[in-house]
Amino acid sequence: MSLEVSSLTKKYQQQKALDQVSFEALPGQVLGFLGPNGAGKSTTMKIATGYLLPDEGDVLVHGISVLQKPNEVSKLVGYLPEHNPLYLDMYVKEFLEFIGGLYGLKGKYLKKRVELLIDQCGISLEKKKKLAQLSKGYRQRVGLAKALIHDPKVIILDEPTTGLDPNQLVEIRKLIRQVSINKTLILSTHIMQEVEAICDQVVIINKGKIVAKDSLIQLKKAVGNSILLMETEENLEKAWFDLQGVEHAVLIAPNQVEIQTKDPQRVRKLLLGIVQEKSLNLQRIQQIEKNLEHIFQQLTQA
Repeated sequence: MSLEVSSLTKKYQQQKALDQVSFEALPGQVLGFLGPNGAGKSTTMKIATGYLLPDEGDVLVHGISVLQKPNEVSKLVGYLPEHNPLYLDMYVKEFLEFIGGLYGLKGKYLKKRVELLIDQCGISLEKKKKLAQLSKGYRQRVGLAKALIHDPKVIILDEPTTGLDPNQLVEIRKLIRQVSINKTLILSTHIMQEVEAICDQVVIINKGKIVAKDSLIQLKKAVGNSILLMETEENLEKAWFDLQGVEHAVLIAPNQVEIQTKDPQRVRKLLLGIVQEKSLNLQRIQQIEKNLEHIFQQLTQA
């Protein structure tokens, strides 16, 4: 395994930020580390990169313990934190050469790495600008180049697309995919579309505990519920849908209810019974494709 997170536990006073968190990340794949705000994603990432010590557990990067040999692990890991730290008074090329120097890169090799990453990360036209002059999207590109400067085996990106516009999102997603081909890449996010767009494997954390880990396809199969959407002309009441076979019902609009069920045929008949009993004007009953957002809600709503 390129990265193995083993039984991480972290407490802040009486609160457990992490509770026996374990998962693995493989080379050549993007692992989506998904969870609500405050679920423990950033804490896990900080421990994995040596920025924070756990109370229990360990992280192995290519078999090397981050607790026992943090300096060796730092050479193997590239990290882009949620709040991308940049020296705004420096020029793009100057900044990347400076960061490369901190990792011990020198001379022609350093210059070659900088030019390669400037090209790979699509910042050639911006390389002579100060970082303060760059847009949020280009600053994220520079942050990714910074994480890659020492050619790490494992890359950890913590909320890398926060605040980007739709065009910037597409560009950064494409760049992340390109980078991941020969690396182990972990993408920490709470944005479901992000994971569905670029991730091979999914780990979901909630309240400091892992609640799911699998490929997206297998995760959808394992959760098992179907989604029914009913829409009427009249307003609906949630209490009407406390029916046998209904796992969860939520009003997504005054006249629309979304229902999770393991028996959609039976529940569809019961819904038609409600329509008849309440003399409702039915617009539609539709079975919709279950996506990661539904799975996420199902696993983290408790």
